[in-house]
Amino acid sequence: MNQRKLIAEAVGTALLVFVAVGVATVSFGFKAVGTSPAAGIVTTALAFGLVLLVLAYALGPISGCHINPAVTLGFLMTRRIELNEAIGYWVAQVVGGIVGALVLFGVCEGSPFYSRTKTGLGADGYGNLSLLGINAVSAFIIEVILTAIFVFVVLNATRNFAAPTVAGVVIGLALASVHLVGIAFTGTSVNPARSIGPALIVGHQALTQLWLFILAPMVGAALAAVVHDQFYPVDVEGARTDVAEAVPTPLPAE
Repeated sequence: MNQRKLIAEAVGTALLVFVAVGVATVSFGFKAVGTSPAAGIVTTALAFGLVLLVLAYALGPISGCHINPAVTLGFLMTRRIELNEAIGYWVAQVVGGIVGALVLFGVCEGSPFYSRTKTGLGADGYGNLSLLGINAVSAFIIEVILTAIFVFVVLNATRNFAAPTVAGVVIGLALASVHLVGIAFTGTSVNPARSIGPALIVGHQALTQLWLFILAPMVGAALAAVVHDQFYPVDVEGARTDVAEAVPTPLPAE
Protein backbone atom coordinates (compact mmCIF):
# COMPACT_ATOMS: atom_id res chain seq x y z
CA MET A 1 0.00 0.00 0.00
CA ASN A 2 1.36 3.39 -1.05
CA GLN A 3 1.68 5.48 2.14
CA ARG A 4 1.58 8.74 0.17
CA LYS A 5 -1.91 7.85 -1.03
CA LEU A 6 -3.13 7.07 2.46
CA ILE A 7 -1.66 10.27 3.89
CA ALA A 8 -3.24 12.28 1.07
CA GLU A 9 -6.63 10.70 1.75
CA ALA A 10 -6.36 11.39 5.48
CA VAL A 11 -5.21 14.98 4.99
CA GLY A 12 -7.84 15.66 2.33
CA THR A 13 -10.67 14.33 4.48
CA ALA A 14 -9.42 16.29 7.48
CA LEU A 15 -9.36 19.49 5.44
CA LEU A 16 -12.84 18.86 4.04
CA VAL A 17 -14.22 18.41 7.55
CA PHE A 18 -12.31 21.30 9.10
CA VAL A 19 -13.24 23.84 6.43
CA ALA A 20 -16.67 22.78 5.18
CA VAL A 21 -18.06 21.45 8.46
CA GLY A 22 -16.58 24.56 10.05
CA VAL A 23 -18.70 26.69 7.73
CA ALA A 24 -21.75 24.59 8.64
CA THR A 25 -21.03 25.08 12.34
CA VAL A 26 -20.74 28.83 11.96
CA SER A 27 -23.83 29.03 9.74
CA PHE A 28 -26.17 26.97 11.91
CA GLY A 29 -24.63 26.68 15.37
CA PHE A 30 -23.36 30.10 16.41
CA LYS A 31 -26.44 32.15 17.22
CA ALA A 32 -24.30 35.26 17.56
CA VAL A 33 -23.55 35.18 13.83
CA GLY A 34 -27.25 35.42 12.98
CA THR A 35 -27.08 33.72 9.57
CA SER A 36 -30.48 33.01 8.02
CA PRO A 37 -31.25 29.34 7.19
CA ALA A 38 -31.34 30.03 3.44
CA ALA A 39 -28.01 31.84 3.50
CA GLY A 40 -26.53 29.12 5.67
CA ILE A 41 -27.62 26.41 3.23
CA VAL A 42 -26.10 28.16 0.24
CA THR A 43 -22.90 29.07 2.06
CA THR A 44 -22.38 25.57 3.42
CA ALA A 45 -23.15 23.90 0.09
CA LEU A 46 -20.64 26.12 -1.68
CA ALA A 47 -18.05 25.44 1.01
CA PHE A 48 -18.27 21.67 0.50
CA GLY A 49 -18.20 21.99 -3.28
CA LEU A 50 -15.35 24.47 -3.44
CA VAL A 51 -13.18 22.60 -0.95
CA LEU A 52 -13.59 19.36 -2.89
CA LEU A 53 -12.88 21.14 -6.17
CA VAL A 54 -9.61 22.51 -4.83
CA LEU A 55 -8.61 19.21 -3.24
CA ALA A 56 -9.34 17.29 -6.45
CA TYR A 57 -6.63 19.22 -8.25
CA ALA A 58 -4.28 19.42 -5.28
CA LEU A 59 -4.43 15.77 -4.15
CA GLY A 60 -5.89 14.03 -7.18
CA PRO A 61 -2.50 13.29 -8.74
CA ILE A 62 -1.45 11.56 -5.50
CA SER A 63 -4.38 9.47 -4.30
CA GLY A 64 -7.27 10.19 -6.61
CA CYS A 65 -8.82 12.40 -3.91
CA HIS A 66 -11.68 10.12 -2.97
CA ILE A 67 -11.78 11.52 0.62
CA ASN A 68 -15.13 9.74 0.96
CA PRO A 69 -15.71 6.04 1.77
CA ALA A 70 -18.75 6.04 -0.51
CA VAL A 71 -16.66 7.17 -3.49
CA THR A 72 -14.07 4.51 -2.67
CA LEU A 73 -16.82 1.87 -2.62
CA GLY A 74 -17.96 3.09 -6.03
CA PHE A 75 -14.44 2.66 -7.40
CA LEU A 76 -14.16 -0.78 -5.79
CA MET A 77 -17.44 -2.03 -7.25
CA THR A 78 -16.54 -0.76 -10.73
CA ARG A 79 -13.24 -2.66 -10.45
CA ARG A 80 -11.00 0.41 -10.56
CA ILE A 81 -9.21 -0.39 -7.28
CA GLU A 82 -8.49 -3.57 -5.33
CA LEU A 83 -10.11 -4.47 -1.99
CA ASN A 84 -6.90 -4.05 0.03
CA GLU A 85 -6.43 -0.53 -1.34
CA ALA A 86 -10.07 0.31 -0.62
CA ILE A 87 -9.72 -0.83 2.99
CA GLY A 88 -6.63 1.34 3.42
CA TYR A 89 -8.50 4.31 1.97
CA TRP A 90 -11.46 3.78 4.30
CA VAL A 91 -9.24 3.71 7.37
CA ALA A 92 -7.34 6.83 6.26
CA GLN A 93 -10.56 8.70 5.48
CA VAL A 94 -12.18 7.93 8.82
CA VAL A 95 -9.02 8.87 10.72
CA GLY A 96 -8.75 12.08 8.72
CA GLY A 97 -12.39 12.94 9.37
CA ILE A 98 -11.95 12.48 13.11
CA VAL A 99 -8.76 14.54 13.19
CA GLY A 100 -10.39 17.34 11.19
CA ALA A 101 -13.34 17.38 13.58
CA LEU A 102 -11.06 17.42 16.63
CA VAL A 103 -9.08 20.38 15.30
CA LEU A 104 -12.29 22.23 14.43
CA PHE A 105 -13.64 21.52 17.91
CA GLY A 106 -10.44 22.86 19.45
CA VAL A 107 -10.74 26.08 17.48
CA CYS A 108 -14.43 26.51 18.34
CA GLU A 109 -13.68 25.98 22.02
CA GLY A 110 -11.75 29.25 21.91
CA SER A 111 -14.98 31.19 21.37
CA PRO A 112 -17.06 32.32 24.37
CA PHE A 113 -20.16 31.75 22.24
CA TYR A 114 -19.44 28.06 21.66
CA SER A 115 -21.11 25.18 23.47
CA ARG A 116 -20.61 21.58 22.39
CA THR A 117 -24.14 20.64 23.42
CA LYS A 118 -25.91 23.75 22.08
CA THR A 119 -23.79 24.84 19.12
CA GLY A 120 -22.83 21.35 18.02
CA LEU A 121 -20.27 20.68 15.31
CA GLY A 122 -22.20 20.45 12.06
CA ALA A 123 -23.31 16.89 12.79
CA ASP A 124 -25.88 15.27 10.51
CA GLY A 125 -29.21 14.13 11.91
CA TYR A 126 -32.92 13.57 11.61
CA GLY A 127 -35.86 14.24 13.90
CA ASN A 128 -35.13 17.28 16.06
CA LEU A 129 -31.61 17.42 14.58
CA SER A 130 -33.08 18.11 11.13
CA LEU A 131 -34.10 21.59 10.01
CA LEU A 132 -37.28 20.05 8.58
CA GLY A 133 -37.72 17.45 11.33
CA ILE A 134 -37.84 14.47 8.94
CA ASN A 135 -37.96 10.93 10.28
CA ALA A 136 -35.35 8.18 9.91
CA VAL A 137 -36.98 6.59 6.86
CA SER A 138 -37.04 9.88 4.94
CA ALA A 139 -33.48 10.64 6.03
CA PHE A 140 -32.30 7.24 4.80
CA ILE A 141 -34.01 7.69 1.44
CA ILE A 142 -32.65 11.20 0.84
CA GLU A 143 -29.11 10.14 1.79
CA VAL A 144 -29.24 7.12 -0.53
CA ILE A 145 -30.52 9.20 -3.44
CA LEU A 146 -28.10 12.10 -2.99
CA THR A 147 -25.11 9.81 -2.54
CA ALA A 148 -26.08 7.78 -5.59
CA ILE A 149 -26.26 10.97 -7.66
CA PHE A 150 -22.92 12.24 -6.39
CA VAL A 151 -21.02 8.95 -6.76
CA PHE A 152 -22.49 8.39 -10.22
CA VAL A 153 -21.21 11.82 -11.28
CA VAL A 154 -17.75 11.02 -9.89
CA LEU A 155 -17.62 7.68 -11.70
CA ASN A 156 -18.84 9.26 -14.92
CA ALA A 157 -16.47 12.24 -14.71
CA THR A 158 -13.48 9.90 -14.33
CA ARG A 159 -14.23 7.60 -17.29
CA ASN A 160 -11.57 7.21 -19.97
CA PHE A 161 -13.64 9.20 -22.44
CA ALA A 162 -14.60 12.01 -20.05
CA ALA A 163 -12.96 15.43 -20.23
CA PRO A 164 -10.10 15.15 -17.71
CA THR A 165 -9.38 18.85 -17.29
CA VAL A 166 -12.84 19.66 -15.94
CA ALA A 167 -13.43 16.55 -13.80
CA GLY A 168 -12.59 18.37 -10.56
CA VAL A 169 -15.00 21.18 -11.41
CA VAL A 170 -17.82 18.76 -12.26
CA ILE A 171 -17.29 16.77 -9.06
CA GLY A 172 -17.11 19.89 -6.89
CA LEU A 173 -20.31 21.28 -8.40
CA ALA A 174 -22.03 17.92 -7.91
CA LEU A 175 -21.18 17.94 -4.20
CA ALA A 176 -22.42 21.52 -3.84
CA SER A 177 -25.65 20.61 -5.65
CA VAL A 178 -26.53 17.63 -3.45
CA HIS A 179 -25.82 19.76 -0.38
CA LEU A 180 -28.21 22.43 -1.60
CA VAL A 181 -30.93 19.78 -1.62
CA GLY A 182 -29.97 17.81 1.46
CA ILE A 183 -28.90 20.30 4.12
CA ALA A 184 -32.44 21.17 5.19
CA PHE A 185 -33.33 17.47 5.43
CA THR A 186 -30.34 15.89 7.18
CA GLY A 187 -27.46 18.33 7.05
CA THR A 188 -26.23 16.20 4.11
CA SER A 189 -23.71 13.47 4.71
CA VAL A 190 -23.15 11.54 1.44
CA ASN A 191 -19.80 10.84 3.11
CA PRO A 192 -19.53 8.61 6.21
CA ALA A 193 -16.10 10.03 7.11
CA ARG A 194 -17.57 13.55 7.18
CA SER A 195 -20.29 12.38 9.60
CA ILE A 196 -18.24 10.22 11.98
CA GLY A 197 -15.91 12.87 13.42
CA PRO A 198 -18.55 15.49 14.37
CA ALA A 199 -20.90 12.82 15.77
CA LEU A 200 -18.18 11.35 17.99
CA ILE A 201 -17.43 14.78 19.43
CA VAL A 202 -21.02 15.99 19.85
CA GLY A 203 -22.20 12.60 21.14
CA HIS A 204 -25.71 12.04 22.52
CA GLN A 205 -28.38 11.95 19.80
CA ALA A 206 -25.97 12.71 16.95
CA LEU A 207 -23.98 9.61 17.89
CA THR A 208 -27.03 7.34 18.18
CA GLN A 209 -28.13 8.44 14.69
CA LEU A 210 -24.68 7.99 13.13
CA TRP A 211 -25.47 4.49 11.82
CA LEU A 212 -27.78 5.98 9.20
CA PHE A 213 -25.10 8.33 7.86
CA ILE A 214 -22.69 5.42 7.49
CA LEU A 215 -25.09 2.89 6.00
CA ALA A 216 -27.20 5.07 3.67
CA PRO A 217 -24.26 6.65 1.77
CA MET A 218 -22.70 3.21 1.23
CA VAL A 219 -26.00 1.88 -0.12
CA GLY A 220 -26.24 4.90 -2.41
CA ALA A 221 -22.69 4.36 -3.63
CA ALA A 222 -23.39 0.70 -4.40
CA LEU A 223 -26.50 1.71 -6.33
CA ALA A 224 -24.51 4.29 -8.30
CA ALA A 225 -21.86 1.71 -9.19
CA VAL A 226 -24.46 -0.75 -10.48
CA VAL A 227 -26.21 1.89 -12.58
CA HIS A 228 -22.90 3.21 -13.90
CA ASP A 229 -21.82 -0.25 -15.04
CA GLN A 230 -25.11 -0.61 -16.91
CA PHE A 231 -24.61 2.70 -18.71
CA TYR A 232 -20.86 2.40 -19.24
CA PRO A 233 -19.78 -1.28 -19.33
CA VAL A 234 -16.09 -1.77 -18.58
CA ASP A 235 -15.73 -4.14 -21.53
CA VAL A 236 -16.78 -1.31 -23.87
CA GLU A 237 -14.37 1.42 -22.86
CA GLY A 238 -12.31 0.43 -19.83
CA ALA A 239 -12.04 2.65 -16.76
CA ARG A 240 -9.64 4.95 -15.01
CA THR A 241 -8.17 3.69 -11.80
CA ASP A 242 -8.96 6.85 -9.82
CA VAL A 243 -9.53 10.58 -9.96
CA ALA A 244 -5.78 11.11 -10.22
CA GLU A 245 -5.99 10.39 -13.93
CA ALA A 246 -8.90 12.75 -14.30
CA VAL A 247 -7.14 15.94 -13.22
CA PRO A 248 -4.38 17.79 -15.00
CA THR A 249 -0.80 16.70 -14.35
CA PRO A 250 0.87 19.40 -12.24
CA LEU A 251 3.35 21.61 -14.01
CA PRO A 252 7.01 21.16 -13.02
CA ALA A 253 8.33 23.68 -10.53
CA GLU A 254 10.17 26.56 -12.11
